[in-house]
Amino acid sequence: MVAILKEPYPALRTMTADDLEQVAAIELAAYEYPWTHGIFRDCLRAGYDCIVLAHGIEVVGYGVLSAAAREAHVLNVCVAPAQQGQGHATRLMKRLIDLARWHRAERIFLEVRPSNAHAIRIYDRLGFNEIGKRPNYYPAKRGREDAVVMAMELLPPE
Repeated sequence: MVAILKEPYPALRTMTADDLEQVAAIELAAYEYPWTHGIFRDCLRAGYDCIVLAHGIEVVGYGVLSAAAREAHVLNVCVAPAQQGQGHATRLMKRLIDLARWHRAERIFLEVRPSNAHAIRIYDRLGFNEIGKRPNYYPAKRGREDAVVMAMELLPPE
């Protein structure tokens, strides 16, 4: 009899400088206007909460959160295109929300392209609400694209 070992579910951990090449490669594969390696490096240096979802040393997704003055801001969340549709983005977002609570943030914000309907559905399911728009926020093929601003109140656990 041959035993077939199931690949372990990817683990959440803190992003390190050693992850930056993979993170930047995922960003480049996933977005038309990606963050650069240097932006991710600067986020690490600034002390932002930077996390990865990884199978061993292979990064499959990541998230970046800034928290200060009782507010938190999701700056970036991404899952490698080949790994999408498996619940990884929801798992990353739940961890970022937990980190915001750890920082004692009272609310958490994010911006998302209106054309990113899949992400908007995830944020809606997690309890985010649209609170406004930022006109011409994102670069786009034909000029600029607005951002949908979403927020969630982080109420204390009951």
